[in-house]
Amino acid sequence: MKTHQTAIAVVPPEWCWEPIQAIRRVHDRQVRRWMPHINLVYPFRPAEEFDALAGALTRACMEIEPFDVRLAEFRHFRHGPRSFTLWLAPEPAAALARLQAALMSVVPDCDEQVRHPGGFTPHLSVGQVSDAREMERLKTDLQANWRPVSFRIEGVSLIWRGRPPDDVFRVGRVIPLGTKTEH
Repeated sequence: MKTHQTAIAVVPPEWCWEPIQAIRRVHDRQVRRWMPHINLVYPFRPAEEFDALAGALTRACMEIEPFDVRLAEFRHFRHGPRSFTLWLAPEPAAALARLQAALMSVVPDCDEQVRHPGGFTPHLSVGQVSDAREMERLKTDLQANWRPVSFRIEGVSLIWRGRPPDDVFRVGRVIPLGTKTEH
């Protein structure tokens, strides 16, 4: 059974949150609920299943070595004539797609992220906009003032939230990347 109260995500290290959060505090209605993140699997399984899934997820992540990601470019999704999501594009996208595919091999029914037109698109959401011209203006302004942020992905986070008012996501477990050992 899947739930929107959990996800598998890349959570950037806290030292690089502030420039992202400065944008999100102004433009993202979900800033209180979600930490900066790149969803890989959402919705996911209930938090009570994290321990049972940990072994299979760890094995899937063993083949993926830690890698660096750079957040340099703003892009957007269009959901309708007056609905846009503004996001930072993590690069290299291909490395994140490989990681997402490895996780999907464990929970293939949690496939909402790959069902979008064009498949899985790694992204870190920073806001929502309801006007096309405003979206383009905002994207241009943010890009002009943005200093790219880079960090190393060494694991994925299994995150969860409770029901309101306890509906802020928190990390329940971290699954490391590249833990394959020779015996």
